Amino acid sequence: MNAPARTLGLWTLIALVVGNMIGSGVFLLPATLAPYGAASLLGWALTLGGALMLALVYAWLAQTIRNHGGAYAYARRAFGDSTGFVVAWSYWISTWVGNAALAVAFAGSLGAVWPAATATPLHGAIAAQGALWLLTAVNLTSVREAGHLQVLLTLLKLVPLLLFGVIGLGWIHAGAYQPFNPSGQPLIPVVTAVAALTLWSMLGLESATVPTGVVRDPERTVPRATVIGMLIAGVATMLACTVVIGLLPADVLRDSAAPVAAAASHLWGPAAGIGIGVVATISCFGALNGWVLLQAQTPLAAAQDGLFPGFFARRDRRGTPWQGLLLSSVLTSALISTHYSQSLVALFTFTILLSTAANLLPYAVTVLAWWRIDASARRGRKLVAAGALVYSLWALIGTGAETLLWGAALLLAGLPLLLWQRHRAAAATRG
Repeated sequence: MNAPARTLGLWTLIALVVGNMIGSGVFLLPATLAPYGAASLLGWALTLGGALMLALVYAWLAQTIRNHGGAYAYARRAFGDSTGFVVAWSYWISTWVGNAALAVAFAGSLGAVWPAATATPLHGAIAAQGALWLLTAVNLTSVREAGHLQVLLTLLKLVPLLLFGVIGLGWIHAGAYQPFNPSGQPLIPVVTAVAALTLWSMLGLESATVPTGVVRDPERTVPRATVIGMLIAGVATMLACTVVIGLLPADVLRDSAAPVAAAASHLWGPAAGIGIGVVATISCFGALNGWVLLQAQTPLAAAQDGLFPGFFARRDRRGTPWQGLLLSSVLTSALISTHYSQSLVALFTFTILLSTAANLLPYAVTVLAWWRIDASARRGRKLVAAGALVYSLWALIGTGAETLLWGAALLLAGLPLLLWQRHRAAAATRG
């Protein structure tokens, strides 16, 4: 078995964090947030604050623990194998489920540029599947090549997105956000729902902590990339979403598969809409590349520790965990196929909530792990960690009962695997 070289540096890791965070969320979230109007800004403020606190906790852990696998490694170090398995399983689910949302978002963005690509649900599913398997092939080539592609794709989407957000601020007016809460629901449930939806665009803040086995000088590189990447992506995403909601009527946004492109067309004509559509397509493609890169890394770490089946740890001559990578993509592909008859917006909303719920459990456990590992930390850090924990649990509740039930079912599906792995380990010990 070949050990992978440490090929990822600071800029590649920042690109991984920014690229994984700025994906489909910024280009499709305005459609899901449209019913909440200006009240969504309160949810955004809480999301950015909570995400920053989470990023700081991950950065502190990365400074003290040189482990491969991110949240899984921290949970196992603090609480043992069983908790480590639950976190690894939950995070793995969040990645391949989230990749379905990214692939669908890619199809929707491509449809804004090339309408034939999403003329029917079947066409949209084919476009989503094509992107998924093309990037799976790239990642099978090597982690280094996937990292180089990530840097390029991140630059191609970040610069135009920042320009759109800054310039677009000059075209909106206060009346566009009236009424403040068009949903008619009480404000607290609205803010909670918005926080759960907008957290989707913050998922990935932990990306730098996952592939530390292939990172140069991880104790310095990972914390810096985590905080810098989260701040860049968070500001850019909130700015763009706020501008779009202030430019288009809510009824137009609700049914739009490419709301940012629609806003650009509204302001500057069809050519601008096509240009933003191209940027959105690149953005979703880049985020999907980054998450496909990560989808086999946590199972790899868990398999190396004997908690996941051994095939997840098998690497090819380039050090790529190819079997785990392929299985994850097969599951993503199946999720797209079984739901392709839904509208793109409906499928996107379902998958982001499910992926977010699966990701929030590792977030919460990571904070608890830090608390146990660094019990003598300064008071200021403890307050930040407490805020991160409260935010994680609050956002988890905000995903809704149906999503929590789906997440619980997927989590329970992993328990037979844990019991089987324990049985095998006990048998090997007796033998």
